[in-house]
Amino acid sequence: MPRIWSETIAAHRDAVRDATLDATAALVDSRGLTGLTMSEVARQSGIGRATLYKYFPDIESILAAWHERQVSEHLRQLAAVSETTAPAERLEAVLRAYVAQSGRRRGHSGDLAAMPHQGEHVTRAHAHLNEFITALIGEAAARGGARDDIPAAELAAYCLHALTASAAMPSEAAVDRLVGVTLAGLRRAP
Repeated sequence: MPRIWSETIAAHRDAVRDATLDATAALVDSRGLTGLTMSEVARQSGIGRATLYKYFPDIESILAAWHERQVSEHLRQLAAVSETTAPAERLEAVLRAYVAQSGRRRGHSGDLAAMPHQGEHVTRAHAHLNEFITALIGEAAARGGARDDIPAAELAAYCLHALTASAAMPSEAAVDRLVGVTLAGLRRAP
């Protein structure tokens, strides 16, 4: 197959997939999960039902693909924050970005937020996030900006679990206090 043809096919597949995931998220956001059908997704995305079934066998597979795309984007955003921040501020900037992502998730409809967060992609994402935060804590500890009396992996678990609570905070001030307490727990003991 000529290269230009295969590139065109790949671009078409990506466009169909993106249109499907975007349409599904919009439908769930406006109507909820109950009664969502493949026909509605096809109509909303402008894709024929037969084509849609070539890509996804059912609604659950579309929702899983949408969630995987969201998780990948969140990890990419955290990496970008890390890459564009000075080393002395990197850990705090990434943890604040993580909390900001949690805040955006608070804005999802109840149905979409309740979508099961299980599957291999979630396990991989959690492992990647944990390794990423562990490395940032190790880097900060080497500079003297974080404690080194507790293994970085344990501190990463502490941060991620503590900051997950930000989704339940009633205000931005409460979220900011939670981030402050979490960061204080990472500082070297005097």
